[in-house]
Amino acid sequence: MTFCMNISEHIPKFKELIEKSQNIVVLAHYNPDGDAIGSCAAWHDYLLNLGKNSQIVFPNDFPQNLKWIKGSETATIATKELKKAQALIAYADLIICNDFQSFSRVGVLQEISLKSRAKKILVDHHVDPEVEQFDLIFSNVESSSTSELVFEIITLLNPEEPVSKTIAEAIYVGIMTDTGSFSYSSGHKRTFEIVAELIGLGVDTCQIFQDVYSTFSENRMRMLGHCLTNRLKVLPEFSTAYMYLTKEDLREFREIPGDTEGIVNYALAIKGIKFAVFFTEREKRIRISFRSKGEVDCNEFAKTFFNGGGHHNASGGDSFETMQETIQKFEKLLPELKQKSNL
Repeated sequence: MTFCMNISEHIPKFKELIEKSQNIVVLAHYNPDGDAIGSCAAWHDYLLNLGKNSQIVFPNDFPQNLKWIKGSETATIATKELKKAQALIAYADLIICNDFQSFSRVGVLQEISLKSRAKKILVDHHVDPEVEQFDLIFSNVESSSTSELVFEIITLLNPEEPVSKTIAEAIYVGIMTDTGSFSYSSGHKRTFEIVAELIGLGVDTCQIFQDVYSTFSENRMRMLGHCLTNRLKVLPEFSTAYMYLTKEDLREFREIPGDTEGIVNYALAIKGIKFAVFFTEREKRIRISFRSKGEVDCNEFAKTFFNGGGHHNASGGDSFETMQETIQKFEKLLPELKQKSNL
């Protein structure tokens, strides 16, 4: 295993692995988001242009508003075609893993991924990668997104060849969605330099924004209204707000993949709120999204108390108790968090 934060240092080794491989799987985490899909689609186009047999594999389905991204329509979805997904991974020469730091994040594909004899390359921007699981790691927590990191790697792998418009669009989706349309603190100078390059390659930023954020169904908008009207609780003494949706709520509003994405940000948009949480009831667990401002450390909170992690100001977690028990536990933790984080 080679751990790499200096990207250029290990580009020759990565290039050699790609050249030696014919069957390459591009893999993302469970519940793939814009960054996971964008980075995978960018790799897919790059590898196809090299004449490789590239296959995108997702553990489960992804949001409808991201299905226009070129290449995503060919992805194998494990929850729909499990045997095919497992076979692709089992017989791959190389697996490029995007936007996750451990195979525990790939759901039903965890066991087959760990058993696969393929070389495994990690490209990610989350903290604490499971280094022993991968043969080569490109990791930079300062990158706004995995897609930003993919752009840097692709341009170093083949500096003589201009990045295609298809790759540029996929990369832009990843950066835009993972920075909250450039509103999160993860954005830095290099991010905007890359965005400028992407625009120069023909990316229509206005159209992509419309395609991603202005295509929600009526049911999704009514579900959002339900959250804000009936499921929002504000705790001003802790500068905290949270919302939740039960399985009954999700059935009532005919939820499809992606419908709950971004809802947590509405709680964070309330004046005076520094910590926002969104609880979603799933089968056998409560899925939790954490967002914060400033010094409130979502990653540490999620990792310590809710089997999760991610970034300083944006993380996810899980609870295996009931919704009521989970929310009660969360509220009891707030006094401690206030002491640590100046809530």
